[in-house]
Amino acid sequence: MVAITLSVLVLITAGAGWWFYEHLNGNIHSVSLDGKGGTEKADAFGRTPINVLLMGSDSRGSAADCKLGGACESGGGERADVEMVVHISADRSNATVMSIPRDLVTSLPPCTDKETGQSIGARTDMINSALTYGPACQVAAVHQLTNIPIDHFMKVDFAGVVSISDAVGGVGICVDKNVYDPSSHLKLSAGPHTLKGVAALEFLRTRHGFTGGSDNVGRTSGQHAFLGAAMAKLKSAGTLTDPTAVYGLADAATKALTVDDGLGSVKKLISLASDVNKVPSTRITFVTMQNVPDPANRAHVVQGPGAATLFQTIANDQSLTTATGKKSAGSSATSTTQPVDKGSVAVDVENGTSTPNRASTILQQLIRAGFNSASTAGNASTPVTTTTLTYPQGKSAQAKAVASTLGLPTSHVKQGSGNQIVLLIGSDWTTGTTYPGSHPSAAPADTHKALSGALARNGGDSGCVHVSTDRTISVTAEGIPTTAVTKWGITPTTAYARSPHVKDSAP
Repeated sequence: MVAITLSVLVLITAGAGWWFYEHLNGNIHSVSLDGKGGTEKADAFGRTPINVLLMGSDSRGSAADCKLGGACESGGGERADVEMVVHISADRSNATVMSIPRDLVTSLPPCTDKETGQSIGARTDMINSALTYGPACQVAAVHQLTNIPIDHFMKVDFAGVVSISDAVGGVGICVDKNVYDPSSHLKLSAGPHTLKGVAALEFLRTRHGFTGGSDNVGRTSGQHAFLGAAMAKLKSAGTLTDPTAVYGLADAATKALTVDDGLGSVKKLISLASDVNKVPSTRITFVTMQNVPDPANRAHVVQGPGAATLFQTIANDQSLTTATGKKSAGSSATSTTQPVDKGSVAVDVENGTSTPNRASTILQQLIRAGFNSASTAGNASTPVTTTTLTYPQGKSAQAKAVASTLGLPTSHVKQGSGNQIVLLIGSDWTTGTTYPGSHPSAAPADTHKALSGALARNGGDSGCVHVSTDRTISVTAEGIPTTAVTKWGITPTTAYARSPHVKDSAP
């Protein structure tokens, strides 16, 4: 539901002019996270990943929201209809977008909404219910579930999705079969369509239309396809030349947003968008957190096998796309290739201290971490004070991988004149296998396990969304003639065929 909002930010960086930023700043509503999302740690080069929780609120807080979301509910508060953790790597080379099922039952932390004063204690409930107590409480719930530091959040409601998708001119989507889901009112014929306004909202909210046929699987597959298509469109569109169009888009986007105070200005949003824009579409992996039916209530789900490993890859800043970016690693049984093949990297480790066997100790640590076993250890020709890592031309990435493994700061890494990578250990590092005071990268998670059952989709994929072949449409569905259904329900394609009286969502 918030998919197009992030794409809009990328467009603002390309087309917006500073002359109307003051007005746009006044549109944005911001809320403090109060530290509820945890703290991100910098890597050995001082770079930090970015993790943003995107939320689509089901609030019926306005007449427009009520009309778009069905009958307004009395009480109960708003819930997170959509939740996606967007992870942008520290080096801005790749990203992961992980959807969390709205009906996931898990342990939730105690929390207080500072804007309303509402409080609640620790409990077990659906994760989307935390938004009732404010966005910061929803962030806290996701952080507790995943142990992923959440730097920022962005929230948009029903009316915001409609206004933004209209302003951007629609998003191109393809479905592989005719589909009709009376619950969201989405009705599309097989093939490509451009979704604007209400049609975009119907597509993003469909519960029964796509493969998986539920809030917890089918809905996220459609959302991932929509977000990928929106980002690809805006990246390829280039700079807008029509100031009126740019203004309308930026005005709609900023009015629709609630963000944390770290994103509470157009300048800050543009900085985030700039980071997003650095990541090629083919280096973005969309996944859905693994889940299984809740034994206590089959309408809900609980954390499934592989989810903890998926969380770990994001927390560890591990890429889930291949080096070429042609496919996400979960799209086939092929292995996940990291940006640097450690096994091909040989390091000459030299001991410049008076401590015996320092070079051998560090060499063994590098070999354990997967670096080439042909690496060598020896003594430096003269004692040295400061540890340095030098590398030949064209081997910067390999040297950074060595430094990151050992926690060596970027200030100690430089290009040299030789033809091999040389680690010269100085008297500033006489004990241990990580540089003093550093925070080296955590042990890598198993990316095969992380992607198993996670419905991975690469951001460069342009294939049609698969319509469900299951009988996901209820026998009591509105708009389906009662004489046309069986007690077991019907497929979305059959529902389309039997509802000629219902207008398609888009031509």
